[in-house]
Amino acid sequence: MANQAKNTICVWYDNDAEGAAQFYAKTFPDSSVGAVLRAPGDYPSGEKGDVLTVEFTVMGVACVGLNGGPVFKHTEAFSFQIATEDQAETDRYWNAIIGNGGQESECGWCKDKWGVSWQITPTALMNAIADPDPAAAKRAFDAMMQMKKIDIAAIEAARRG
Repeated sequence: MANQAKNTICVWYDNDAEGAAQFYAKTFPDSSVGAVLRAPGDYPSGEKGDVLTVEFTVMGVACVGLNGGPVFKHTEAFSFQIATEDQAETDRYWNAIIGNGGQESECGWCKDKWGVSWQITPTALMNAIADPDPAAAKRAFDAMMQMKKIDIAAIEAARRG
């Protein structure tokens, strides 16, 4: 804990923060699992040795996973937004999350099997929606609204008109 970040994102899990952290470390570059803090004794909802927290990094962002039990559930009010450079990278992250028990949502959003929301967001999408030509931006936005996983070629075609 000597090198703990001054600001860390704490993500609440029911009971598998360590499994989530390992999946993120395997899936995303510049990601890793750090210290695992285990309960020093029995407590009302667990036993000595149970994992309490797991330090992890997702693409350079310091996080800690807290095994807090089923009291609080994830919502889309919190999500990891991952910028991708091309369709292959977009597909790789999307397919890893969905293929590991996750579920698709709309407009580049998906949830992992732990219920955490992810936005797999190609930079081409953000550039298209920010196009200085309002008609081009609207066409790209309208195309995105019809998608689950973002199709960069379709976004660029819509942007061009």
